[in-house]
Amino acid sequence: MATLLDYCSLVRSKNAGPFTLTFDFMCHDEQAYQALVATGFLNRQLFAGLYDTDPEKILLVNHPLACAVKVSLPRPTVQGNLHDTDCYAGQQYAPLMDMDVTPV
Repeated sequence: MATLLDYCSLVRSKNAGPFTLTFDFMCHDEQAYQALVATGFLNRQLFAGLYDTDPEKILLVNHPLACAVKVSLPRPTVQGNLHDTDCYAGQQYAPLMDMDVTPV
């Protein structure tokens, strides 16, 4: 089984303003980046299912020169809301870490 850490040296989530959650996947090198993108693992349907949002509202951008993938989507709860359990969105990447990264 392969995980994101087999491809990435950095996986993080954070706020991109109070209404947007963003994820950064920075690969070890160009070969790891190409292999990760080829799996199709990072896709709108994955994030829509995990974060209960419309796939059409998800922005997924591949950055080949940076060997990175960026994903942005509406925050499940507005930052600072009474029901916001992760004010800085720094833990939102956690559900992705143990998933099997297999070609779709």
